[in-house]
Amino acid sequence: MYKLLIRPIFFLFDPEKIHHFTFSLVKFLSKIPGIPAIFRGLYQVNDKRLERKLFGLTFKNPVGLAAGFDKNAVLYNELANFGFGFVEIGTVTPNGQVGNPKQRLFRLKQDQGIINRMGFNNEGLEAAIKQLKKNKGNVLIGGNIGKNTATLPENYTADYVECFKGLHPYVDYFVLNVSCPNVSSHAKLEDADYLKELITEVQKLNNQETKQKPILLKIAPDLNDHQLDEIIELVAETKIDGVIASNTSVNREGLQTSKERLQEIGNGGLSGQPIKDRSTRVIKYLADNSNKAFPIVGVGGIHSAEDALEKLHAGADLVQIYTGFIYEGPSLIKKINKAILKNND
Repeated sequence: MYKLLIRPIFFLFDPEKIHHFTFSLVKFLSKIPGIPAIFRGLYQVNDKRLERKLFGLTFKNPVGLAAGFDKNAVLYNELANFGFGFVEIGTVTPNGQVGNPKQRLFRLKQDQGIINRMGFNNEGLEAAIKQLKKNKGNVLIGGNIGKNTATLPENYTADYVECFKGLHPYVDYFVLNVSCPNVSSHAKLEDADYLKELITEVQKLNNQETKQKPILLKIAPDLNDHQLDEIIELVAETKIDGVIASNTSVNREGLQTSKERLQEIGNGGLSGQPIKDRSTRVIKYLADNSNKAFPIVGVGGIHSAEDALEKLHAGADLVQIYTGFIYEGPSLIKKINKAILKNND
């Protein structure tokens, strides 16, 4: 129904406007008695065999929603009804910011991809905390944190620290977003020495808490083997809990969308089917070359159950969807979970 009726209508309109409309629609429908139960009946797969225990957390299934969809933590309770094992909110920055000028979100229909240069648009830390206080406890929540665009390089770590402290009581795990191509001083955020400094500082704070929260690092799909070796060393040295592979890509190779259209769109991070193989390669490299020393969350181009299984076979422990959720609809979560069960039989 989604692909036949709903998606063709949604795709007639501006992607960002449809995103906000969808949020309002799901919010409205979820307030109607009986509708959340219908969603759960349609999309949830409740089976103990789907449970995954990682970094001290029990995920009821290994399929999550990637950051960027529910930036301000306004829809995670409703999204839980669609069968996600976990939902990652954010990217959250200390202060609210409007992000980059519009239009900044583009569909590549021929490629089943999306290019975005949102620029960490969000309502800020306090707004996220206000929403997270409404948590009904039906799904694990990840907090994806970043820095404000206007923050000076010497204060980057302070931004992450502020978000970490503020969100600590309200999320189940953290993600340090250092690989988004749509923020300023992107290069410094991927420098191995700086990453070590950032992770060390955040872990120091984590160790002071009564209950420590897992901390993951989100990396780009465009890293070469040498850079991936540095990530493996960094994880070993800092004892960070895991890696999310991967973020969006700046690589435009192999796209069916015309060069003219791509020039018209301009810069931004590419997600969806075009980056499927790149992110799988990163997962496999990290898993193989670290002897599976740490958990990996696989994300990038998952548009089918087969795509998800490919990530898991490459070495991912959990998977996340985003662009695939937009192109395939909520039935994708159920299809992946059913395929995992079938694959385990």
